[in-house]
Amino acid sequence: MAILKLSKIRRIYRKGDNEVTALAGLDLEVEKGEFTAVVGPSGSGKTTLLNIIGCLDSPTSGEVVYDGTPLKALGEKALADYRKRHVSFIFQSYNLIPVLTVRENVELPLVIEKRLKPAEIKARALEVIAEVGLSDKADRFPRELSGGQEQRVAIARALVKEPYVVLADEPTANLDSRTAEEIVELMRKVNAERKTTFIFSTHDKLVMQHARRVVTIRDGELVSDERR
Repeated sequence: MAILKLSKIRRIYRKGDNEVTALAGLDLEVEKGEFTAVVGPSGSGKTTLLNIIGCLDSPTSGEVVYDGTPLKALGEKALADYRKRHVSFIFQSYNLIPVLTVRENVELPLVIEKRLKPAEIKARALEVIAEVGLSDKADRFPRELSGGQEQRVAIARALVKEPYVVLADEPTANLDSRTAEEIVELMRKVNAERKTTFIFSTHDKLVMQHARRVVTIRDGELVSDERR
């Protein structure tokens, strides 16, 4: 069963008297454990698609179903709660909070959820910090880390709540080629061991080479879907 199913997704934006079609009836199914790159030229609809998958935006028409749950059946608060619980994000700019330590940054999604006790939150955070190879940096601040280390913290933060899907928007854009290779290899390792579903929006050929599925979008339409 697909962890995510998008059916006939249309997203239309209004600019003055004009309508701009960002997505034009797109269909997409994603199975649990996929490592998928969404590619296409600027303006193709990649960001709009990730925003809809990430519950940050809603389609003008069509249906999004996560693990059997139709999102259009959820109200605004319920949708925000669903996103908070089941979807994680990795950004090219890392988006770490500078006044928090590595451990505190990783703990933050669980602190916000308020589902676990403090000791459980700390234990889970330290577990994923170790998984991304930063056990010796748990009490450091972001300013004391390299860019690659900051992205590892962002990956740990994304994993700590055990989401249905991790959405990564150009996660290697601010990294040199060697560090980018290490980060992609780390995410591939996490994907293989945890069966975490990754969906990337990217222009990076390195990410495309490592992806096991490459979905190409152009003018809001899916034009190719290559599985490897």
